[in-house]
Amino acid sequence: MTAPTTATDVNQPSLQHAAPTGRRMSWPVLLLVIAGALALVSLVRLVTGADGITNVSQMSTALQLAVPIGLAGLGGLWAERAGVVNIGLEGMLILGTWFGAWAGFQWGPWTGVLVGIIGGCLGGLLHAVVTVTFRVNHIVSGVAINILALGATRYLAPLAFEGHQGGSAKQSPAIEPLGHFTVPGLSDALRDLNAKGWFFVSDVAGLLGGLVTNVSWLTLIAVALIPATWWILWRTAFGLRLRSCGENPVAAESLGVNVYKYKYLAVIISGGLAGLGGAFLSIVANPFYLEGQVSGRGYIGLAAMIFGNWMPGGLAIGAGLFGYTDSLNLRGGSTNVHALLLLGALLLVIGAIWLAIRKKYVSAVITLVIGALVYAWYAGTNEVPNQVVAATPYVITLVVLALSAQRLRMPRANGLPYRKGQGG
Repeated sequence: MTAPTTATDVNQPSLQHAAPTGRRMSWPVLLLVIAGALALVSLVRLVTGADGITNVSQMSTALQLAVPIGLAGLGGLWAERAGVVNIGLEGMLILGTWFGAWAGFQWGPWTGVLVGIIGGCLGGLLHAVVTVTFRVNHIVSGVAINILALGATRYLAPLAFEGHQGGSAKQSPAIEPLGHFTVPGLSDALRDLNAKGWFFVSDVAGLLGGLVTNVSWLTLIAVALIPATWWILWRTAFGLRLRSCGENPVAAESLGVNVYKYKYLAVIISGGLAGLGGAFLSIVANPFYLEGQVSGRGYIGLAAMIFGNWMPGGLAIGAGLFGYTDSLNLRGGSTNVHALLLLGALLLVIGAIWLAIRKKYVSAVITLVIGALVYAWYAGTNEVPNQVVAATPYVITLVVLALSAQRLRMPRANGLPYRKGQGG
C-alpha cells in the first residue's frame, strides 16, 4: 500500500483533525498583530526613555537566548506529536551541555556540537525505552531523567575537567569559538537607524539589526530547523505517520504503521534537538560547561511549545518572547523591566476593552483592576528590584500559558500508554 504524502490525503476521520480546533490566525492578521505589538513597545520606549528595550544589542542577545529554549521546545514538539510527553527536556539539555563541552575542548567546537546531540539522543532513547516499551508514566520518567542527568554530569565533571587548564569540578576548560557573522553594510545601517530613536521605524531597525549582527552559525542551523520540522511533519508521509501515532495509534496500526518505531524515532530526535540546545549553551552562549547553566530552560522550552499550540511557528514566537525577557537580565534589566510595567498595564487595559466588547464584564473589570495596579507600581517607582528582573522570564511564562490555555489542543493520544495490538 502506498503511503499518502500529505495529511490531506488521509481518509481516516480521526487523523483529519490533527490541527487545533477553532479559527487559525492567517499570516496577514498575525503580521498585523506583531506590528501592533511593536508599535505599542515603541510608544512605551518613547514615554519611558528606556531605549534599551529595542536596541540592536538587546535583540541580538534575545535571539541568542531564544535558541536553546526554541530547540528544547522543538524537541518537545517532536515527542508529543508522536504521543510521548517529554518532561525530560531539562535533563537532555544538561546532557547536551556536558557532552558538548567535553568533546568541544578536546576536539573542537563542531565535534562538540555533534557529541552534544548524541548526548541528548541518549537521554531520549532512555525516555523512549521507559515510556514506550515499559509504559511507565511519562511525567515520572521525565522527572527521573532530569534528576539522573543532573547527578551524572555532577559526578562526571570532576573526572573529565579537573587537571586541564581552566577546568574544575564545576567548569570545563574554554572551547574555541564557532564563529559569528555580521551582514556588512546592512548591520551598520540598521544600527544607525535604530540609534535615531524614531517611532516604530527605529524599533523595527533594532529588531532586524539583531538578526544580522554577531549571529552564530549554529543559530542559523537552529532557525532553519523550525521550517524543516514543519515540512517534515506536515508535508511528508513520514511526518503523517508520526503524527498519527500521537492522534490515534490504534488507527495508525490498522493502516500498517509501526507505532513503536515512530515513537522511538520521535523521542530520540526530541532528545537530539534538546542536546543541540545544550551544546549551544556550553559552546556558543558560554564557551565552557558550567554546572547549573541550563537554569530551567528545558521547562521554558516546553512552555513555548504549549504556547505555540504544538506548532513550529507558534513555538518560535514563544521562544522569542521568553528569550527576550531572559535577555533583560543581561542588559539594563532594572530600567527595562520597569518600562515593561507600563507595557503590561497598557496590554491589560486593551484586554479589558476586548473582554467588555465580548460582554465578559466580570473578567473585564478584574483585568482592568489588575492593569491599574500594575500602572500604580510603574508610576510609584523608578526601578524594580533585581529579584524581580531575575524572575521576569518565569513570570512571563506563567502569564502567557494562563492567557493562552483556552485555545490549546494537544495531540489526542499524548501521554496515553499504548500496547501493540490493543485495538484488536
